[in-house]
Amino acid sequence: MSKSYILILALAFTCFHQSLFAGNPDRQGEAGAYELLMVPYARTAGLHAMNTASIYGVEAMRLNVAGMGRINKTEVVLGHSLYLQGTGISMNALGLSQKVGKNGAFGFSLMSIDFGEIKVTTTDQPEGTGVTYSPNFFNLGFGYSHIFENKISVGVLVRLVSESITDVSAFGFALDAGVQYVTGPEDNFKFGISLRNIGSRMTFSGEGLSTFTDSPGTSGHDITLSQRAAGFDLPSVLNIGMSYDFRFLDINRLTLLGNFTSNSFSSDQLGAGLEYSLNDRFMVRAGYKHDLATTTDPNEKAIYTGLSAGASIQVPLSKENRDTKFGIDYAYRHTRLWSGTHNIGIRISI
Repeated sequence: MSKSYILILALAFTCFHQSLFAGNPDRQGEAGAYELLMVPYARTAGLHAMNTASIYGVEAMRLNVAGMGRINKTEVVLGHSLYLQGTGISMNALGLSQKVGKNGAFGFSLMSIDFGEIKVTTTDQPEGTGVTYSPNFFNLGFGYSHIFENKISVGVLVRLVSESITDVSAFGFALDAGVQYVTGPEDNFKFGISLRNIGSRMTFSGEGLSTFTDSPGTSGHDITLSQRAAGFDLPSVLNIGMSYDFRFLDINRLTLLGNFTSNSFSSDQLGAGLEYSLNDRFMVRAGYKHDLATTTDPNEKAIYTGLSAGASIQVPLSKENRDTKFGIDYAYRHTRLWSGTHNIGIRISI
């Protein structure tokens, strides 16, 4: 596949993006299902989700599904996050990526959010009724990627989105697509584009939106009125990224990367990061993402300051097969409020 084809793909993504992202700042904050933009995996979080070009395996299903197939055979990742520590919110994620044939790969990814126990309050009992509830937010994705001549990979993913409490719920579907291009004497240069969360509008419905009231013009007769909730869009986002690997002394790798993020319902972002790897056993990474919006109102500023960092340790599980590895990942992202977001993950690669 020629380089001109990559340019055609990039142009197609950009044109499709322009048709979806109106660039109207008045739309900011109108979307829902923002858990689709949360990062449950530590390696991606350590680079502030800017590794669009170099991401691979299970974590690619949360950023650029085209990289999902760049694994040896099988990869399983478990992720746990303390989201905005101090809020009591946490994330849990499980993902599997499996090679299918020589150049294809199939994977699934499940993420859920734990909000803890929330008091049930009413107008008569504003301090609580003694009963608690916990919202159920989860999304399940199924993806496929294909590699052409080890240089170009493309991928697509379909995701089910669910948000619910006891008597109100909303469901929707989202589509992700991506492309990666790798070149250079040692596959040093990487370029990636991903378009995420393109899907149906979601609307809450259920008995929780119904109220009992007296029938107009009568007495002693109650009727049920059902309120129709307004629908909301998914937070669509376009990522464009590049990275370059500097290799020296055979066992050292230093990766520099840059990334541009265009959000349909918030300001655009630009950032850069780096990752150092020693013999593919120990890795450290850091990133900074800048919000391109200019505002002095603290209520309109992004909760993240833009700083992120992380580290990984992975070791072979077998002396005979060095491709079988076990790894532990950690990441921290600094926030203006609360005590930042912490990610930890466990991965097994076969």
